Amino acid sequence: MSRIQPPARVRGTQDIFRGEQRRFAHVLDAFDRVRRLYCFERVEVPVFEDTQVFARSIGETTDVVSKEMYSFPDKGGDMLTLRPEFTAGIARAYISNGWQQYAPLKLVTSGAVFRYERPQKGRYRQFHQIDAEILGAPEPAADVELLTLADQLLHELGIAEGVTLKLNTLGDAATRDAWRAALVAHFAAHRGELSEDSLTRLEKNPLRILDSKDPRDRPVADSAPDIDAYLTEEARAFFDAVTAGLDAAGVKWERDARLVRGLDYYRHTAFEFVTDRLGAQGTVLAGGRYDGLVESLGGPATAGVGWAAGVERLAMLLDEPAAEPLAVVVVAEEAGLEPFASSATAALRKAGIRSEAVVTGSVKKRFDRAVKMSPRQVVTLRRNGDTLSFQQRGSGAEHDEMAAVAAVLNAAIDAA
Repeated sequence: MSRIQPPARVRGTQDIFRGEQRRFAHVLDAFDRVRRLYCFERVEVPVFEDTQVFARSIGETTDVVSKEMYSFPDKGGDMLTLRPEFTAGIARAYISNGWQQYAPLKLVTSGAVFRYERPQKGRYRQFHQIDAEILGAPEPAADVELLTLADQLLHELGIAEGVTLKLNTLGDAATRDAWRAALVAHFAAHRGELSEDSLTRLEKNPLRILDSKDPRDRPVADSAPDIDAYLTEEARAFFDAVTAGLDAAGVKWERDARLVRGLDYYRHTAFEFVTDRLGAQGTVLAGGRYDGLVESLGGPATAGVGWAAGVERLAMLLDEPAAEPLAVVVVAEEAGLEPFASSATAALRKAGIRSEAVVTGSVKKRFDRAVKMSPRQVVTLRRNGDTLSFQQRGSGAEHDEMAAVAAVLNAAIDAA
């Protein structure tokens, strides 16, 4: 009889376990602590949406929409897409549920996202993001708050050292239109020097040429006009307010005049937290202001600003957190005491004491098994006639912890 071939893990996915899972959980725990400090509410949005939610929000010409989305027809014939990011789904929920009545809204979420791209270090086809958004707040103070939250999260995780906040302004609509026209004229004059991809971008998304990685494009991109020459007074004042707020909050930043977002609804602040500790793919957290997004999905004109970060990429920067220590192992050292060992362990757990029970296998070897589990203390149960008793051993437990365990066990014995 032929042996059944076991299924393999799908390429670009991962099974997160032990040390990796502890790093992963540490990121999510820190994110939840910090978002509570900043009074951000948690929201859950569907894993899949109507494909048009992402096509209209991310942009038909982007690689995400044209090459990377997992899209499929459901049994009713509707075209659905697994979420490649969170912002579009949150904007859709804001419109669908009439959440503008609660604006300004400060929201966070986290979970799995999906993109079909070449797996590489820190990048998967199913990966995980944390996401923070403020909807309905047009003031630069919202940008400052989100950036301060991100900065505090990185410090909370202990990975802020070696991570740099890159900051730019995309200006208001008038600024962007004037700058875009100047860029088109500049790139058109150097059409023969551009890569094929940049020639396509010139027609559809010329700002993206500025961050092209193709060496053929760099001389032309580097000599392109900066946005500063086209900033309106209002746009300059907005950016000045953001940078002044960051300075006041003690958040360090660097100006990167080549940092862009290609879609037309992006406005004002664009930012990335980058590091050289992850190789060429050095961005660990990124975002910006998207004042036209909700409107592009058919909702009311709504200011918005947000960021997202890959959990896996943040986790890669962490030292492995220690496993949670085991406080007590309860050992039934005599046959027949197994039921009480189980009930005593349950009582310890209800009292908030992390515990295990050893009630199977050779009675003579149970204590040795308990010691190998490295608890702070081992409790052995014995019976003398009709009397139950226990002995506590362990050098890793403090006196108060030993006393707390003893109190729970004595109460369990009295109730037995």
